[in-house]
Amino acid sequence: MDTVDFQRAGQDVGVDLAGVAKLLADGTRAAFCLALLDGRAWTATELARHAGIAPSTATSHLNLLVNGGLLVEERHGRHRYVRVADRRVVELIESLAALAPQDKARPRSLSASGRQHALARARLCYDHLAGTVALAITDAMVERGLLEWGSDPGLTNKGTLWLVEIGITVPTGSRRPPVRACLDWTERRPHLAGAVGAALCTHALTTGWMTRIGTTRALLVTPAGCAAWHDHLGLPPTEL
Repeated sequence: MDTVDFQRAGQDVGVDLAGVAKLLADGTRAAFCLALLDGRAWTATELARHAGIAPSTATSHLNLLVNGGLLVEERHGRHRYVRVADRRVVELIESLAALAPQDKARPRSLSASGRQHALARARLCYDHLAGTVALAITDAMVERGLLEWGSDPGLTNKGTLWLVEIGITVPTGSRRPPVRACLDWTERRPHLAGAVGAALCTHALTTGWMTRIGTTRALLVTPAGCAAWHDHLGLPPTEL
């Protein structure tokens, strides 16, 4: 089947898959989407600074992403903000990032190397935790019988009681699954996501167990967090 045949096949089923792929095929737009996985709304100027391009260029790229349905815009007075459209887009970007080949190029500076290391260790994946710390938490929950982690992941009765004991409330009444496996794009293994993953992340940030590093997605486990993760999951500081 040649290129024309593939295009016709997509048209026949009413799905423009190539259109979505084209949006993410540009390095700048892909960088924007990865940055927006921190769950916040960004301005075009902030994203331009992040990508090292002119604000006017950033605006052109953002218009394409908004028109393509990957981002949505919010206006507050004269300011325009963009954010990821919904969790389906988050899952798409994370899945593609996990499939993408690792960049073997060495960081150009010590600060870049530090940022790369911090992101790989602990970061926000929209509204839940990712990185080696997130995997350590997931593994510990599975080992302690708090999570079922197979083809149909879920929270056990023991896990439900554990959440109550440490003061975590998981919102109910939504169509969002309580537990979902999200493929970690740096570690290539799934970490905890879903409503439980989001509630755990929110608790870690509001209690001061973890804190943001600057304006990036990277997170730092605080001394209080090291003690809490050890008390509640038996995690040693070396894994945090």
